[in-house]
Amino acid sequence: MQIELQNLGKRFSRQWIFRKISYTFTAGNAYAIVGPNGSGKSTLLQVVAGAVEKSEGNIIFQDGSTRLAPEIHFHQISLAAPYLELVEELTLKEFLLFHHSFKPFSSAFSVPFIIEYLGLQAAAHKQIRYFSSGMKQRVKLAQAVFSDVPVVILDEPTANLDLDGIALYQQMVKDYFTDRLLLIGSNDEEEIKMCSGRLNVNDFKRW
Repeated sequence: MQIELQNLGKRFSRQWIFRKISYTFTAGNAYAIVGPNGSGKSTLLQVVAGAVEKSEGNIIFQDGSTRLAPEIHFHQISLAAPYLELVEELTLKEFLLFHHSFKPFSSAFSVPFIIEYLGLQAAAHKQIRYFSSGMKQRVKLAQAVFSDVPVVILDEPTANLDLDGIALYQQMVKDYFTDRLLLIGSNDEEEIKMCSGRLNVNDFKRW
């Protein structure tokens, strides 16, 4: 999978967050989206994911020689971010099954495997509302990483994680991104040290 940004821009009201971003992301690589706090890293990731509408330019998804229609881009992407909410009335097992029903996990990963991988076996039947912030972040990472999609977007992936959680994130990246496209929004070098490319949103400020 390849994603090409062509003169991409986003504004809120009269304020441009970024303009004229042209960049190409290719499968098998990890890319860091960096920039000062408030520079628009999360906004750019949400625009690429289709969660926020762009204001100008194009986003082209290319699967081999096939250019994908914009209305099916979301099928290719999973997103994890601290600001995204989980369905807290569900238990962990119920939530993972619910997620699997609309964005299936890879056939190699069963729900029991994912729960064990996260180290949350004791909480499998516990409502997510009672999880700590670190436990919730582990679940958010898992639903993105184990989804059967070619593109994974992680925004501040180690937010709320302790040292064990950070080690788990780093292991996930090592084990499950050899042939996929990974975008990481962060300024933390420990989160993005595996990235082969960097896009600094602050380089695309236009007023």
